[in-house]
Amino acid sequence: MLLRGRTGNGHGQDSEDGLRRTLLTLNVFAALKMTLFPMAIITLFWKDEIGLTLTEILTLQVFFSLASVIMEYPSGYVSDRLGYRWALITACVFGIVGWGWYLVAATFWGVLVAELLLGVSYAFISGSDTALLFETLRAKDRVDLYTRCDGRMVGWAQGGEAAGALFAGLMYAHWPLLPFVAQIGIWTLALGLCLTLKEPKAESGGPVVSHLAEALGVCRFAFRESSAIRATIMNGMLLGLASFYMVWLIQPYMQECLVPVTWFGPAWAGANLVVALAAANSHRVEGKLGAGGMQTLFFVLIVVAYLGLGTVTAVGGFLFYYLLTAMRGLQGPLMRSRLQALSSRANRASILSLHSLAFRTGFVATGPLVGLLADSFGLSTTFLVLAVFFSLALPVAGLNFLRHNRSHSLT
Repeated sequence: MLLRGRTGNGHGQDSEDGLRRTLLTLNVFAALKMTLFPMAIITLFWKDEIGLTLTEILTLQVFFSLASVIMEYPSGYVSDRLGYRWALITACVFGIVGWGWYLVAATFWGVLVAELLLGVSYAFISGSDTALLFETLRAKDRVDLYTRCDGRMVGWAQGGEAAGALFAGLMYAHWPLLPFVAQIGIWTLALGLCLTLKEPKAESGGPVVSHLAEALGVCRFAFRESSAIRATIMNGMLLGLASFYMVWLIQPYMQECLVPVTWFGPAWAGANLVVALAAANSHRVEGKLGAGGMQTLFFVLIVVAYLGLGTVTAVGGFLFYYLLTAMRGLQGPLMRSRLQALSSRANRASILSLHSLAFRTGFVATGPLVGLLADSFGLSTTFLVLAVFFSLALPVAGLNFLRHNRSHSLT
C-alpha cells in the first residue's frame, strides 16, 4: 500500500482515509481524461472522413497548441488563485463542448473550432491536477510520495488511453463518429468526479495589487531568475517534442507498413501501456541510474527509435515507437517532480503551465515544418532528419539541466 506505515486511529486514521480517497479520485480522473477513444483513429478520421493532408493535420495541431499557449499560463495563474478544483471543472465543460463539436464538423474549419475548444480544455487541466496532488500530499506531510504518486497517475492515465484504444478501431469501423459520442460521455463522467474533489485550504499570500504584475513576475522568476527551473523546462520541452511528433505520424507510418487497420487500436493500447509501466517505475529507474544516467537513457531511446522508424518499413516497424513511449513515461514524473520542488503554493500551477507553454510553443514553431517535410520527402526521411536533430540537441539540453540542478536532489 502506498500509504503504509503512517496509519493510526481517530483523526489520524480519518486523515489517511481522506488522503486515499483524494488520491483515488485523482487517479480515476487521470484515467478518464486520457480515455480518448478518437486518438487511435483520429489521423485516419481527418484524412479519410474530412479529407485533410498531413500538412493540414500538423497545422491543426499547431492551432490546438496555439489555443493552449494563449490559455496555458492564464489558466495556471487563475488555478493558483481560484483553486485547482475550479480549473478542472472548467476543463471538463470545455471538453464536453469540444468533443461535441466534432459531431457537426465537416471541414478543416469545423475541426479547427473543435480543436480550439479542446486546447482550452487541456490548458485548464495542465498543471492543475498535478498541483492538486502535490498540495494534497503537502497538507498531509507526505511530499516524499509525490514522484511515486505522479507516476501512478500517469499509469492510470495511460491505462485509460489504452482501454479506449482497444475499442477505437471497432467503434470507428461501425460508425466513424461513434468514438466522439463515447468521448462526450467520458467527459461528463469526469465532470461529475471533479465536483466531488476536496482541495486543501490555500495559504494566504496577502492581497494582490496587480494580477498582471504578479503573473509577469512568475514568468520572470521561471525564465530569468531561476536557472534550475529554466533548464528543467527547456529539457522537458525537448523530451516532450521527441515523443509528440510521433503521435501524429505513427498512424500514417503504420499505413505505409501495411499494418491492418484492426491492429491500430491494440498497437496504440500497447504504446500507452508502455508509458504506464515506465511512469510507474520512473523513480526506481532514476534511483538506479541517477540523473545523468537517465539523460543518457533518454538520448539512446529517442535516437534509436527514430533511426529504426526511418530505416525499417516492415509490419513490425512500429514497435520502435514503443521506445519513445517508454521515454515519455520515464521523463514525465521526474521533470514534474523537479518543478514541483522548485515551486511554491503561490506559483505551482503557473510554473507547471509555463512548462506546458514552452512545449506547446516549441510544437507551434516546428510542427508544420515536420508535417511539410513528411508530405514533401516522405516519412522515412523525416524520421532520419529528426534522429540527427535530437542527437545534436539532446546532449546540450541534458547537460544544461544537470549543471543547473546539480545542487538539488532529483528524487
